[in-house]
Amino acid sequence: MALKATIYKVTVHLSDMDRNYYQTIPLTIARHPSETEQRLMVRILAFLLNAEENLQFTKGLSTDEEPEIWQKSYSDEIEHWIELGQIDEKRIKKGCSQGKKMSLYCYGTTVPIWWSKVKNKISHYKNLEVFAIDPQSSDQMSGLLARTMELQCSIDSGQVWLGNDQETVHIVPELLFPANT
Repeated sequence: MALKATIYKVTVHLSDMDRNYYQTIPLTIARHPSETEQRLMVRILAFLLNAEENLQFTKGLSTDEEPEIWQKSYSDEIEHWIELGQIDEKRIKKGCSQGKKMSLYCYGTTVPIWWSKVKNKISHYKNLEVFAIDPQSSDQMSGLLARTMELQCSIDSGQVWLGNDQETVHIVPELLFPANT
């Protein structure tokens, strides 16, 4: 019998001072059986860093045709393609060619090794930005995980404070590759 996805209900009170975006965002997130707690929390973080109207989670791990998160226009064009992890150059090419903008959020202890191998291969993409989330921050975010969560998220000067009523995690996404926008 196949394992089923676990459903998480999240309410996030977002204050993004960098973009003047303030919202209470209700999210329902399906966690694939093979997805780690750390990856799920990085997925939530990526969503919050890019929160906009029409931003949505996709089928993610269940399909190769879609990114983890995307923002589509009313005419169904992909405005923003958002991926997670240490993906290969082929996947980066796909995101850059299908979306007007692509963002990649890397996490884990092997990011420096992956980055040294891929950075020269992707340097020609003008609509790409790559961020690294340090392992300590992504591990700490996992401590916030619960089936039902109420989180506060503040973003200011590129720094993120994500927390619940008991603890707060400070995250500073490191920009590895800037997009020319």
